[in-house]
Amino acid sequence: MGYTAAIAGASGYAGGELLRLLLDHPEIEVGAVTAGGNAGTPLIEHQPHLRPLADRILAPTTVEELRGHDVVYLALPHGQSAEIAEQLGDDVLVVDCGADFRLTDAATWERFYGTPHAGTWPYGLPELPGQRERLTEAHRIAVPGCHVTVATLGLFPGLAEQLVEPDLTVVAVTGTSGAGKAPKPHLVGSEVMGALSPYGVGGKHRHNPEIIQNLTAVAGQSVSLSFTPVLAPLPRGILSTCTAPLAPGVTADQVRAAYEATYADEPFVDVLPEGTWPNTAMTLAANTTAVQVTVDPDAGRMVAVAALDNLTKGTAGGALQSTNLALGLPEATGLPRTAVAP
Repeated sequence: MGYTAAIAGASGYAGGELLRLLLDHPEIEVGAVTAGGNAGTPLIEHQPHLRPLADRILAPTTVEELRGHDVVYLALPHGQSAEIAEQLGDDVLVVDCGADFRLTDAATWERFYGTPHAGTWPYGLPELPGQRERLTEAHRIAVPGCHVTVATLGLFPGLAEQLVEPDLTVVAVTGTSGAGKAPKPHLVGSEVMGALSPYGVGGKHRHNPEIIQNLTAVAGQSVSLSFTPVLAPLPRGILSTCTAPLAPGVTADQVRAAYEATYADEPFVDVLPEGTWPNTAMTLAANTTAVQVTVDPDAGRMVAVAALDNLTKGTAGGALQSTNLALGLPEATGLPRTAVAP
């Protein structure tokens, strides 16, 4: 093994997914596994699918436990990463799966999260233009939000090529694991089964400003966004429908060509054959995003649909993909492209 990695928040969904992927990584060995309230209990009680780690006991999440590793993953609640990260040296690669270092504008952070802004780190979405270069040899990485990854990948080719107007609408159906593992009344089975529920409506979702930040940078001008997430009775996966008005004179062929060219060499983004539409099962447990794009001629709008697994490509897989770049490893090392079916 070339590197060791500690995982803070190992009893949660993101932490568990990181461990699942790291167990198959040929160059990174799992080191310390830590937790907050679950410290002192066996990891296997919280992650029964991780049988190779059945002997591990969760340590408390302290700087002392995390030090001495080449990589530290922070899969912690928002607002808890900054204090730990500032005590770890620049010789450690720190990868934050929370929101603490994603946003560039301090006022926007404070508006949506209600705490002082901790700063901005290199952004862990390699598919964005120029981002691979920023991640290479980085010592700090901010992993995008799951909704942000799928909406960004669904929309940015059209914006980058100025094929659409910067007036964006995204409706995203998502599984319950995106809300984390802590018990919440609205997530119990009797509330979720047989129901679809919008939340964060009217620009209130915390991923809203992050999507805008990404797509404004790509478009080279301000974008407006109407984003509505919808909770669905499935454990994992996001299906995001993204639309925007066509720029004058743009054809369906131009739109299709732009998406195919943008993603032609991307290892983890698949533009599907015409007529085949993404679904969440296509990406289950894989570090992939499935994308389809078309034009609605009557509405004069581009329609892009994208699907990913919110825990894999949307969180842990995206974190590991960025880690590989920062460590100088082949980007696809240890990352699954094949989904699980049925």
